[in-house]
Amino acid sequence: MALDPHDLGAVVRFVRAQGRGVVATVSEAAAPEAALVGLVALDDGTILFTSRSSSRKIANLRDAGSVALVVGTEGPVSLQVEGSGVVASAAQAHELEPLFLQHAPGSRVTDPGFALVVVRPRWVRSYDVSGAEPVVLEARWT
Repeated sequence: MALDPHDLGAVVRFVRAQGRGVVATVSEAAAPEAALVGLVALDDGTILFTSRSSSRKIANLRDAGSVALVVGTEGPVSLQVEGSGVVASAAQAHELEPLFLQHAPGSRVTDPGFALVVVRPRWVRSYDVSGAEPVVLEARWT
C-alpha cells in the first residue's frame, strides 16, 4: 500500500524512520542549494533540522523562508515536501530542544554554533515504485 500523504501519522512515521533527507533552499541570487541533513518529525507534522548558524541554508532561510525536502533517499518510497522554513528564535529553540533530542539523541541542537530550523509542510507528495506501476499521491497541508 502506498504512503498516503493525507495521513499525517504515516508521514510522521516515515520521516522518523528515515531520519534524514535532502533540504533545498534558494540563495539571494536565486541559485538552488541543497544538502543532506538529519530530520526530526513532530507529531503535528512539523519537521525540524539543525545546521551551522553560518551555513548557506540558514542565510537562505532567513532571506526567503521557503524550503523543499526529499525524504527517503534509499528504497522504493520517497516523500517530497514543500513549505516554509524558519530559523527558530532562541526561545522557540529552547522549547523544541527536548523534543529534538528525544528523536535524535546526541545531536548538536544545543550547541551554540548551530541553529534549529522549523519546517511547516504545505505540500507533500509520495512516490512509491515498489509495485509494477509507480504510485504518486499528493496532498496540500494547511
